[in-house]
Amino acid sequence: MDGFVNLVAQLIIDAGVSESCIFRKKKLELPGFFRPTKEWDLLVVQKDQLVIALEAKSQIGPSFGNNFNNRTEEAMGSALDLWTAYREGAFNKTVRPWLGYVFLLEDHPKSRKPVSVRKPHFDVFPEFKDASYAKRYELFCRKIVRERHYNAAAFLLSQKESELNGNYEEPAEDLDFVSFARSLLGQAVAYGSPKTD
Repeated sequence: MDGFVNLVAQLIIDAGVSESCIFRKKKLELPGFFRPTKEWDLLVVQKDQLVIALEAKSQIGPSFGNNFNNRTEEAMGSALDLWTAYREGAFNKTVRPWLGYVFLLEDHPKSRKPVSVRKPHFDVFPEFKDASYAKRYELFCRKIVRERHYNAAAFLLSQKESELNGNYEEPAEDLDFVSFARSLLGQAVAYGSPKTD
């Protein structure tokens, strides 16, 4: 995911934000409400205000099922922790932070194969019935944006052998990288510190 994080950082710089306000290798901790701190993948902080926080995650096979719940619970918990800390005044007085999520899943027959669900007591929502792990991640990314836990999300698929040439697929038009970048850049232009050099 380093390539995507670096791409996001470059987009923010190109939008006029000073590189000194962008953090991607160190100083990535933010205070939490349910835990002392959480380390993000990229932050933009200017004039003591958090402008952007980005979470970038990936998953490869062969065991897609073992990690799905962990990845989704982590993303939901991180958002809840950040927004609660923000509400309680841990950071920012005037700027509402922008929170983004990028997820890259290995494009593999096992990630696209329909998966059954156990439902011993209650039925699941219909969209999850026989949904592959790829479809489940797509649904997850869409729902965290629609429920306003994240401002934008991008969901990408890439074959393992494509990792060096950067080829990837965007299975959902509402979760494509261009739409994600537009939302991100809107925040960067509105609140990012302009370059002084």
